[in-house]
Order: sequence, then structure tokens, then C-alpha cells
Amino acid sequence: MGIQRILNADAVYGAPVKIFTNHIDEGSIQQLSNIAQLNFIYPHIAVMPDVHVGKGATIGSVIPSRKAIIPATVGVDIGCGMNALRLNLTADKLPDNLSKVRQAIERAVPVGQARHRTAACPSSKLILLQNGLQPIISKHSGLTRMLRQFETTWQKQLGTLGGGNHFIELCIDEENAVWIMLHSGSRGIGNSIGTYFIERARKDAERCFGYVPEENLHYFAEGAQHFDDYVEAVSWAQDYALCNRREMMRLVLQAIRPLLPKFQMSKEAINCHHNYISREHHFGEDVWITRKGAIRAGEGELGIIPGSMGTRSYIVRGKGNAESFCSCSHGAGRKMSRHQARKVFSQQDLIDQTSAVECRKDNGVLDEIPGAYKDIDQVMADQTDLVEVVHTLKQVLCVKG
Repeated sequence: MGIQRILNADAVYGAPVKIFTNHIDEGSIQQLSNIAQLNFIYPHIAVMPDVHVGKGATIGSVIPSRKAIIPATVGVDIGCGMNALRLNLTADKLPDNLSKVRQAIERAVPVGQARHRTAACPSSKLILLQNGLQPIISKHSGLTRMLRQFETTWQKQLGTLGGGNHFIELCIDEENAVWIMLHSGSRGIGNSIGTYFIERARKDAERCFGYVPEENLHYFAEGAQHFDDYVEAVSWAQDYALCNRREMMRLVLQAIRPLLPKFQMSKEAINCHHNYISREHHFGEDVWITRKGAIRAGEGELGIIPGSMGTRSYIVRGKGNAESFCSCSHGAGRKMSRHQARKVFSQQDLIDQTSAVECRKDNGVLDEIPGAYKDIDQVMADQTDLVEVVHTLKQVLCVKG
């Protein structure tokens, strides 16, 4: 059985917070307590086992709201998520040394702040994205520069990885099948949209629902000037993120084909957001669900829960747990900040902890060392009420930004 504890269960003021783990830090509890004080939270907040402090709101939280949305709880990496694809290729067919495969992927997919020299995405998709962006921009003078930047920069960022915890991996499952798995979001344009509307919410500073405990929790209420504009912009950024992951997957497949035996893609392809908003029906009402570092795990739905680059990842099937709003964790979750990781660990620690993985082992990715993350097996043990494991994947190659 999984774990569930309840914070604020007997509180006179504030919604309950249902936590699916015993491993949670005080900073996260404080952030969650603040959100729970908002009068439009209904009926409770659900907290996933990978919970940790985030900017604006707690990562690993599912926040249901009636007639309001908090832009900072969605954050700036709108639509960030995962894509996984199983190949009809077995591990014994991979070369003993995967360095050339990693180099081919890194040549095909720009990482960090890099972008393609020319747009790699099909022109028909670019036109659809640009046409969808124009009405959003036309309503906000603060976003007018975006259309120009879309033409000069953001078209070229489609099919790029970014930095931080974004990655591309080759993995092996329990049947020795090879998987490609990648993690990225809406890149610079999602950041710009998120930043703009977070600041807009602070300036509007609505109080129709009463007390706001801290500035990161300013919101847009339904019917207010910017509510529909924000929903439209977030929806667009989520589409951009989905397109970005699909384009990256296409580029990875194209890059590795010459280096591996002939393969085909299986029908097991999964694409899921884990930073997004969705209109859903829960506990008798239509509510806005913000998943901040959480994925949807409706009954029978497949999802992806990655571990750190030296451990394991999981393909899961949702159980449709109502208390979690049909959700589960989006990964292992950090147990220390990037700054802390750089102080605690050395480059040799990174080399040791990723000894079985073809990846960068320099100080530039030291903050992504496996030791900076929670134990993925404990995270999975805490959410047996939320998901069942379909495949267990072991990373053998990882590309980081």
C-alpha cells in the first residue's frame, strides 16, 4: 500500500493537503500551507512523493481551484514533460561503446541555450503555431516583441533540449528492449509567456477571493480581464512544448539510424505534460487542475516517471486514484538544490555514480548528479495506490543540456 498523510485536516481556515509520502521537507510544507489558505482551492491539495520546494509553488503538487488560476503555480516551463518510445531493438544489438551514438544525438539536437540555424520543424506546423500566437500577442502590448522573436528565435528552438534537468536517454527495459526517452518543455517562449503573466497577476493583485498569503500566489479570477488570455496563452505554450518533444524525437531517430542495426518504432509511444493546467471534473465539480511537477494518471493511462541519470525510470499505468486527482509523481524529485549539490559532490562522485552510463561527466552537469535526487525506488513505493509499473528502464546513455 502507498502512503497518505493529511496536513491541515482539522484547520479552521485552509484546505486539507493530502501527501502521498512521509518524506517531505519543511520548506515544502510551508509552501503548501500558504496555497491551502486560498479560498478557491477545492476540495484539497494532493502532494506527490517527489515533492520538493519550487519557485512559485511546490514541485510535485496538484492544485485544484474553482474559478481562479495562479500563474506562478504553473511556472515558466509551461508544458514541460516527457516523451518515450520503445524500439524493436534489443540491448545486445547496441555497440559496446555508445560514445558515437551520444555524439550523433548532440549534433542533431542543440542543447543548453543553443538552437537550430534554420527551423527544423515542418513549415505547416510553424504556420499553425504562429497563427495561434498572433491573437494572444495582439491583446497584450507587453508581448508584441514575441512575434518577431518567434520568427527569429523560437522557430529555431523547436527540436532543442534546453538545460537544467532536461535530457535525452537511451534505456533498456526488463525485456532487454531499447527505449528512447526525452524530457523538455516550451523553451524560451514558454518562459516569456509565464514570466509576463506572473508579473501581470502581481500587478492586477485581485482580492475577490480574499487573503493572499504571499506574492507568488496572486491569481486571475474567471471573468477578470486577463483570465481567458492566460488560459489561451498557456494552452498555446503546451502545444509548443508537445511539438518540441515530437520534433526532438524525430531528430534523435534520424541521428541514430546509421549507427544501429535496422529498427522500427513499436506502438508504445507516450507523451505527457507535467507542468500544465487542465479543466477537469473532480468531486462533483468542474475545476481547474494545475499539475506542478506531476503527471495525469487516470485509470489505464500510461505515463513516464524518470529517475536520475544513474538509476532507473518507470513506465507506469494509472489507477485513477480520486484523492490524487488521477495524478502521480513526475520523477524522483530533488533532495538538494543545485547549489547544495555542487558543494557536496565532486566530479569524481559524478564519474562514480554514472559509471554505467554514457554521458557527460564534467563539472557542468555536477548539479544533476544522481545523489542530488531522491531514491526513485522509495518514490515508487510511496505511490502504489496511484500507479502500477509496466516497464522498468535502466539508462545506458544520457544527453544533458
